[in-house]
Amino acid sequence: MVAYDTNNILAKILRHEIPSVRVYEDKATLAIMDIMPRTQGHLLVIPKAPVRNMLDDKVKDILPELMATVWHLARAAQSALQAHGITIEQFNEKAGGQSIFHLHVHILPRWEGIPLRPPMMHKEEVSVLESQAKAIADQLAATHNAE
Repeated sequence: MVAYDTNNILAKILRHEIPSVRVYEDKATLAIMDIMPRTQGHLLVIPKAPVRNMLDDKVKDILPELMATVWHLARAAQSALQAHGITIEQFNEKAGGQSIFHLHVHILPRWEGIPLRPPMMHKEEVSVLESQAKAIADQLAATHNAE
């Protein structure tokens, strides 16, 4: 296994060295809006632990919390954005499609008849991302308060 690179972009976001539109954060995870979304409301959920990908030995220790965050945010995004469905993606190593070497899970709200944009083709306006983030965070809070 290749060593974890502490200078990857997600590690820098975790350290507040690069700005991001944050949707949710707890002791173990962070959810942010993807700045080059493949669909409206495209989220990234990342562990705070320095884990390269799902093949890392340390992943077993953080997986339950990571996937719980993915579950909550997928449901909140679908509801907040009135999506017809959700696609969840996760890539491992270059040959597996991974381009940022910090474990992350994509949550992509989906609508019937609307295909995903190609990767890295559309940089979204921060104001749009902030509006989507607020809608998702508000839905997440409402859901947590109802439980």
